Amino acid sequence: MKLISWNVNGVRACARKGLPEFLARQDADIVCLQETRATPEQVEPFWDSRYHALWNIAQKPGYSGVLILCREKPLSIVPGIGIGEHDREGRVLTAEFTDFHLVNVYVPNSRRELERLPYRQVWDAAFLAYLKKLDAHKPVVFCGDLNVAHTPLDLARPKENTRTHGFTAEERAGFDAFVKAGFVDTFREFEKGGGHYTWWSQMGGARSRNIGWRIDYFLMGERLRPALKSAFILPDVLGSDHCPVGIELNTPLLPRP
Repeated sequence: MKLISWNVNGVRACARKGLPEFLARQDADIVCLQETRATPEQVEPFWDSRYHALWNIAQKPGYSGVLILCREKPLSIVPGIGIGEHDREGRVLTAEFTDFHLVNVYVPNSRRELERLPYRQVWDAAFLAYLKKLDAHKPVVFCGDLNVAHTPLDLARPKENTRTHGFTAEERAGFDAFVKAGFVDTFREFEKGGGHYTWWSQMGGARSRNIGWRIDYFLMGERLRPALKSAFILPDVLGSDHCPVGIELNTPLLPRP
């Protein structure tokens, strides 16, 4: 089973920049897109007719939003995390399958002057509580733009960005809490070194020089770790300031009785 995640920075723009061709090449079972910034009515379907398209959109037009494309029809679909304060921005969508819950997430940005950092900390705690509740019922895979570089290996210039949004101690502690709760950073199961990034500034030729940040992830509960076959980043795929990331899972995901 192949799963892909990509912050497309506007799904309509990305669809004009090669997203349909990318989907056809990858032939993934599940594709999670973040920062769609559109309603279903505004989007001409660019996906294979075998995909079910599941949306969660923000109340504010043209803002945030997530989309799941999946070949298997989910058992259930839940938008948000059940807290009105956090659910207005269309940042979370959960699809339940036989063996696991899949959560597509676009985590709030703390912003350049860190004015949204206090809210971000509240959001991180609420999201983790939601994941734990799901995981108590069935194993969880969650993916998306987490808007944080977890360790100094996850950005090109850690010393210069110590107090920059996306690399503050508070945001990194939020990621630490995921790990302490038993969620595995799938990419780090296979690659321990630096230089692997998923987002690049659009200024100064950052992408061509690979001056980037790894802020897009797949994490999974420990119970699913034996099913993890590979995890990867696709830095050569253009169409957004982020690139796609993905995992491959052996099926069935859980031992059968």
